[in-house]
Amino acid sequence: MTNSQTLKTLISVLTLSMTALALSVPALADYPERRIDAVVPWGAGGSTDNMARSLTPHVEEVLGTDIVINNRPGGTGVIGTNVVRTRPANGYSLLYGAENAQLYPILELADFDYGDLHPVSLIGQGIVLIVAPAGKAWNDFGDLLAEASANPGQLRMGDAGAGGLPSTVLAMINAVDELDVRSVTFGGDGPAITAMLGNHLDFMPMALASAQEQIRAGNLKVLTVLSDESVEQLPDAPPITDFLPEMESFLPWGPFWGAYVRQDTPDTIKATLESAYAEAIAHEDFQAFLDRNGATSLNLQGEEAQDFLSRWQSVTSWAMEDAGSAKVSPETLGIPRP
Repeated sequence: MTNSQTLKTLISVLTLSMTALALSVPALADYPERRIDAVVPWGAGGSTDNMARSLTPHVEEVLGTDIVINNRPGGTGVIGTNVVRTRPANGYSLLYGAENAQLYPILELADFDYGDLHPVSLIGQGIVLIVAPAGKAWNDFGDLLAEASANPGQLRMGDAGAGGLPSTVLAMINAVDELDVRSVTFGGDGPAITAMLGNHLDFMPMALASAQEQIRAGNLKVLTVLSDESVEQLPDAPPITDFLPEMESFLPWGPFWGAYVRQDTPDTIKATLESAYAEAIAHEDFQAFLDRNGATSLNLQGEEAQDFLSRWQSVTSWAMEDAGSAKVSPETLGIPRP
């Protein structure tokens, strides 16, 4: 091949490469070109589902596309989370997840956590309550503790599976005292609330966002708040440290919600989603939703989101280790003690 032919070949290759690059850039720049599918790994009517359905219309307005929410409950959120983990990393599969995935490895529920996903935004954090049907004779959490002590293994606690909020709260309590109860697992807070209203459950730890409406309606009563002081939204509800002072070592603590995509999603798409969610979360209507449901706004992206996830995992994993409910030591997983 002559020098002239070699030069022509190189020019042709460069031209084809530049053409391919030019075609790929608009494809990313035009994102989103179609609807986005979002997975809630819990049942309809729970705190994560309610949050997602309140926030999503504001995100749709910013992005100019539809976001279709699908509920995929099961396995303490593992099933729905894994759906997003295994779909293409193109920004068209989104997860609305709660805190549970950060506990999967220590509970041997899955070999991944949110390190496998990119946090588009950490949205908000909830207040945790222990609630019971309004007809229960208990006045507060102290009454529940007394009955559970007198009748071990008899009271029925609503649960969301290993690593869910109720089981985590139970582990914290059992790290400082003894609460021997039967756990009854549901696919989300919504079905569990229905069971409580039918007197098929005796109590359940849950986020205020899930229980708020039934508390207002007088159908559920608040026995305690997982806090070391009264909270503004429920000034008459006693903090759990009134009954178990040793719980202070785990506080403050609460569930949180986030939006995630595959870790290897193109950076330009991540940036587009992060910007859209930051704007949507700041919308006054969504902020009002958080206020009504006793949650606080986080609106964290990037490094701040990663730092939050790491700290929450550290605090909670080691609390469960100290309570004897971790199946794998956080130390063996490289999770530092806080």
